[in-house]
Formats: sequence, structure tokens, C-alpha cells
Amino acid sequence: MPAPTKPPIDPARWQPPPVEQLPDLPKPALTVVPVPGNAPEDVVADDDGHIWTGLDDGRIVRITPDGAVTIVAETGGRPLGLEVGRDGRLLVCDSPRGLLAMDMRTGALETLVDEVDTRPLRFCSNAIEINDGTIYFTESTSAFTYAHFKGAVLEAQPRGSLFRREPDGTVLTEVPGLHFANGVTPTADGSALVFSETLGRRLAKYWLTGPQTGTVTTLVANLPGYPDNLSTGADGRIWCAMVSAVNPAAEWLAPRWPGLRKLLWKLPDRLQPQIKPEVWAVAFDPDSGEVVAGLRTEHPAFGMVTGLVEADGRLWMGCIGARAVAWAELSALRL
Repeated sequence: MPAPTKPPIDPARWQPPPVEQLPDLPKPALTVVPVPGNAPEDVVADDDGHIWTGLDDGRIVRITPDGAVTIVAETGGRPLGLEVGRDGRLLVCDSPRGLLAMDMRTGALETLVDEVDTRPLRFCSNAIEINDGTIYFTESTSAFTYAHFKGAVLEAQPRGSLFRREPDGTVLTEVPGLHFANGVTPTADGSALVFSETLGRRLAKYWLTGPQTGTVTTLVANLPGYPDNLSTGADGRIWCAMVSAVNPAAEWLAPRWPGLRKLLWKLPDRLQPQIKPEVWAVAFDPDSGEVVAGLRTEHPAFGMVTGLVEADGRLWMGCIGARAVAWAELSALRL
């Protein structure tokens, strides 16, 4: 099948943040669980101990703790971030379909949000539902779908946002102008949401309560790699999937003549800056931003971590670099 026609890009001159290294992390043993498709981007756990993930051909699958895989649904798009909602349905961020809800028994799908501000929701990335039924979700870029995510990287335009969907279906913009908004997860006490900016290389808090309600403060900045999806651990720590280390070529191009990136975008994908596969995840203290756990290693059958969740003493991980999910023992990830 021929590759989809690339849309034009409008690159901006942009100075990426500096790089600050993180502490050395453990290199634990990994158990790799094959799935029947490519790039299982996010992983979530249900109350029965099953792991759920979405493949790049639109299928959503359920994985038992012993690795048995069942195909439950097909969205017709590209499932990205997943989250179990309060009503027991699976919230599915799909590009380009929008924010969906899926019956986890039957696979029946309902569209919750397919447009914002009278335009299509093209790149819904991650979502979380809080106790009152409000859903917060991110859009990485308003200009492209997942099929052309590298166009958003080359543009370096702040076209990402954090949105809020009220229980009555009303959608409001909470934080616009983000550099590739991605993961979102609540703090354990419910006082704030933590969200990631992949190209901005930071984690930030959007405050839901207290004197800072409605404002954004930085939790961790100047990361040495690109943060993706997030999840909250049992002890309140904020888990962050790190898809790759900083790409020197992409960061060198960002502040320079935009025409260079237009030319690069026209080249075949193999000639553009590439991601080096590795297995990297970091847990941060939700208050100080200090690193409290994690792993950084390599594996021939798994890499480019994009989603993660704690379940039954394991850290499960999804990725965009393999036809598999993987897990490591949480006890092996302490610093």
C-alpha cells in the first residue's frame, strides 16, 4: 500500500530547551509479550488484571496476565492513549476519530468528542477521567493526524492543547499552545493533573484545587529525552514513558532556517532523523520532581516506550518500536 500523501508543513524557528541528565537507572530483566500487530502504543490495566492496548491497524486487544491475547474491537483509526473510565468503559484516544468510549465486554464504540472549536479533533493523544465525571484529554497537534506525526516534530509549532469535557458533553480548552501535548494523569490526592509536552521535554502540573487552581507549574524540565504517556503509581509516583533520547539532528534544525525542514519533510522517511530504540521509563516524585525509580536498557524485541502502567507488582509497557508489550518487576526498578 502506498504511503499517504504528506500534507505541507509550516516550520517555526524554535529553540528547544537545554538538556539535563537524569540519574542512572536499573537494567532489569524484561518479559516480552508478543501481540498480533504493530506498535501497541499505550497500556492500561482493568480490575481483573487484564492489560489493554491498541495497535496501529485500529485493533484493541486484551491480554491476560499469562500473555493470552484477544482482539476485542477495531476503531477504524489509530488507538493511542487508553484509560479505564468510571463507568467501566475504556476511554480510547484515536487519531483521527477523536475521543471514544468502548464497552470492554462487547467492543461497542461511542464517540465522545470528534471536534473542538468547530474543527476536527485530529490527534487526540491521552485522556483521564476524574471523580466528578469530567474528562481531561490532550491533542498533540491540531494540524496533523498520527500518520504524519513527524510533520509536527519538524514544524516545532505549539499546536498542542489540554482540553476538558464536562459530563454534559461541553468541551473547553484549558491549556493551549503546547509543544506536542501527550500524556496526562492525576496526582494521587486529586489536586492536580500532570501532563507531558513531548517536544517541550517537560512535565507540568495543571492545578485542579487550591490557590493555584487553573494555573500551570513545571514539575520537571529540560529532560534528556522525549516524554510520552504518563500514569500514576500506587504510591503516587508519576510514571513517564520516555520514547527516546534527544535527537541531535532534529534539535539542531529547530532554531534554523525553516526551509531546511520543508526540504527534509519531502524526503523519504528513511532519510529523516530516526529514533534509536531503547527501553526507558522514569518515575518522578509528584511534589519535588525527583527521580524515584525507573529503568533504562535495550532489548532486541522491544523498544521506544510510549505507555506504561503498574499492575500486580509489574510495570507493563507499550511501545511504537515492536510487535509486543513488555513488563518488568517493580521491585527491580527502585534506585
